[in-house]
Amino acid sequence: MLQPSRTKFRKQQRGKMKGMAVRGSTISNGDFALKAQESSWITARQIESARRAITGHVKRGGQIWIRVFPDKPVSARPAETRMGGGKGAVDRWVSVVKKGRILFEIGDVPEDVAREALKRAGHKLPISTKIISREELAF
Repeated sequence: MLQPSRTKFRKQQRGKMKGMAVRGSTISNGDFALKAQESSWITARQIESARRAITGHVKRGGQIWIRVFPDKPVSARPAETRMGGGKGAVDRWVSVVKKGRILFEIGDVPEDVAREALKRAGHKLPISTKIISREELAF
């Protein structure tokens, strides 16, 4: 599972996800990419599940780039715990994904294989996604 090796602070506040992604919104490495159509938190488990869906479909061929990293800690309190006692322990790590962010890129595989692999990865994520290609952005 992806998570930072160390952080400056153990816990973070929730924050806001307003607006479109400015950084990470264009294809930089591969030929096809999975682009977020909504803003959301994506957990490390969801990223790993989508990555396994892609690698399983392309049968370890081509190249895959993961463009998001879960660097935000989310804390949770145990169930049926009384109020007070401070903030809970870190439960999971998430990546803050804004609308328009590139999540995965794939290259060195045929177009039909790449599109199907990215479609399968999109089913593993809690947001609606769109498959784009380098040619579509070049127009």
